[in-house]
Amino acid sequence: MKITELLKRDTIILDLHSTSKSDVIDELVGKLGEAGRLVDRDQYKEAILGREAQSTTGIGEGIAIPHAKTAAVKTPAIAFGRSKEGIDYESLDGQPAHLFFMIAASEGANNAHLETLSRLSMLLMDADFRQTLLNATSVDEVIAAIDAKESENAEEEEEEVHEAGTILAVTACPTGIAHTYMAADSLKAKAKELGLQVKVETNGSSGIKNALTQDEIENAPAIIVAADKQVEMQRFAGKKVIIVPVAEAIRKPQQLLEQASKGDAPIYHSDKKAEGEGTGAKERKGFYKHLMNGVSNMLPFVVGGGILIAISFIFSLVLEKKFPDNETIKTIGETLSIIGADNAFKLMVPVLAGFIAMSIADRPGLAPGMVGGLMAVTGGSGFLGGLIAGFLAGYIVVGLKKVFSKLPQALDGIKPVLLYPVFGILLTGLVMLFVVNGPVKAINDGLNHWLGNMGTGNLVLLGLILGGMMAIDMGGPINKAAFTFGIAMIDGGNFAPHAAIMAGGMVPPLGLAIATTLFRNKFTKAEREAGKTCYVMGLSFITEGAIPFAAADPARVIPASVIGAAVAGALAMMFHIQLPAPHGGIFVVPIVRGNWLLYLLAIVIGSIVTALIVGLLKKPVKAE
Repeated sequence: MKITELLKRDTIILDLHSTSKSDVIDELVGKLGEAGRLVDRDQYKEAILGREAQSTTGIGEGIAIPHAKTAAVKTPAIAFGRSKEGIDYESLDGQPAHLFFMIAASEGANNAHLETLSRLSMLLMDADFRQTLLNATSVDEVIAAIDAKESENAEEEEEEVHEAGTILAVTACPTGIAHTYMAADSLKAKAKELGLQVKVETNGSSGIKNALTQDEIENAPAIIVAADKQVEMQRFAGKKVIIVPVAEAIRKPQQLLEQASKGDAPIYHSDKKAEGEGTGAKERKGFYKHLMNGVSNMLPFVVGGGILIAISFIFSLVLEKKFPDNETIKTIGETLSIIGADNAFKLMVPVLAGFIAMSIADRPGLAPGMVGGLMAVTGGSGFLGGLIAGFLAGYIVVGLKKVFSKLPQALDGIKPVLLYPVFGILLTGLVMLFVVNGPVKAINDGLNHWLGNMGTGNLVLLGLILGGMMAIDMGGPINKAAFTFGIAMIDGGNFAPHAAIMAGGMVPPLGLAIATTLFRNKFTKAEREAGKTCYVMGLSFITEGAIPFAAADPARVIPASVIGAAVAGALAMMFHIQLPAPHGGIFVVPIVRGNWLLYLLAIVIGSIVTALIVGLLKKPVKAE
């Protein structure tokens, strides 16, 4: 499939009106929507913003490739926009972007579509091709230039021969559409220029391509792993490995290739970090990566189970009191509670622990981690015990891999199905049973007792801190730390902290939505439209809805959001509100313990505070 089968005349904008990153996204999403390529514009835009929150898609050299693979896409497509003046897209090289390709991949996109989308990423690495697109005077010239460049590349392709000593690389990004292939092409182009041989394995949406063989790995001087998601690392044990984010392979291919060709790289040991990466920021990144792998996989159980619990409360605490003789209402409430509280919610901690362990030790860590998490639940150490169980199981399995690496190679087949699960579960279980559960249960009991006996002043201070944390990075590590603390408290039977956390998390998008309504002259038309969406996202407890505003004007938006969220959290605590549901936003407000009207008041006051501060600090925009 040719690129121009996805990029059509009706999805090209030769002269963008946008002046900011958020405007560009809105304009290109609008173009795809007008062309009938999307099922749901808001959902697609949300997916685009979610990808931007992971890392900017402004890759430098004047290029930005916002992209998403989602069910909101009706037909796989590409939208192209050009700005000769340049737009600040928070690009990796700090320079304005001029060429914008927005890639829309449907959830059911076949390999032909995905390979075509990735091929576009490779073409853009050619500086002459980029200049041709900048100089094009019509839509037809853009399409002709892409067709010509694609045909030229097809003629130049030939089978690669990889000899001993070839530098190996693996590239992977979370979406697997753009950065994965641009990083691969950047390494190949620079290797050709330097007279080096390189083979690159891509871990994209269409699967693993150009997979590295064991013989190639054995003979390689070093392996470059440029990835923002988990890739198979055990095969590199004992080899020199350079581990960097995928963007580094796009920006600094020469530095990486020269380092690899000299063999100047740390030795990679099993699933642990390479030598020399055990301190400082990289260590914290590793811990955070493992923790977030657990939290992200736990969230569906938290959200699904939590909202079912909330609905069950509506039946059991509200409707059943009004209709005490109605057996149907009682049965529905009990059923929802069984599904949500007795099953989905009880899987929360085992899943958390299992996926933390899996992040550390790959698949062999999953079973010991889940068993350790379940033992934390049944042993009373709860959420905190589950966190410990995840890291404990992961590193126990890493240790087992080292121990069993000395066994004859003929026994390799039984390690993952017999040795790792048996000894991993046994050792994790013994430590949890005899070392972890007792002390951690005592800590949990003490923490809950302390929270239960806190005076109003201290509770307000706690609410202030937790609410503010939810708005500092809007879905980032600090936000997730506060949210995780709230879940732990719910698991321990203390429902007050999470009420402050949810209130604080709802304020940033609601505050920005109110600001765009009250202070229209201080926002662009696109921002005012985004503000309407923020009403829905804020009411649904999706803090990330405020990210586009924060990205465009962080110095004003972030402090305003933090102050408003902190006020809401403090008021929720002052009003003695408790929230047994971990998610749901406005939909679970009726089941709060305490005065639900006061809880709404806390959220409204916090949102208005944010809106007023934003309105006071922002300057009027030029008339559109």
